[in-house]
Amino acid sequence: MPAPTTTRTTHPATGSVEVRLPWWGVVLPALAFGVLLLLIVSPGEARAATTDPAVSRVLAHLLALVTG
Repeated sequence: MPAPTTTRTTHPATGSVEVRLPWWGVVLPALAFGVLLLLIVSPGEARAATTDPAVSRVLAHLLALVTG
């Protein structure tokens, strides 16, 4: 005689939301974005600062935060 089995549903219960994201699912895209931003914003690019000083100040501040 076979043992009874229970089936599990793969969807959450009605009215609830469950999101399970591994730690690397957040860290790796954030790290890739930071690396690409650092490649784009190099300290020797003074010409970009003449077009919009507000953007260059924000990017310089972010660069200072990332580099320590």
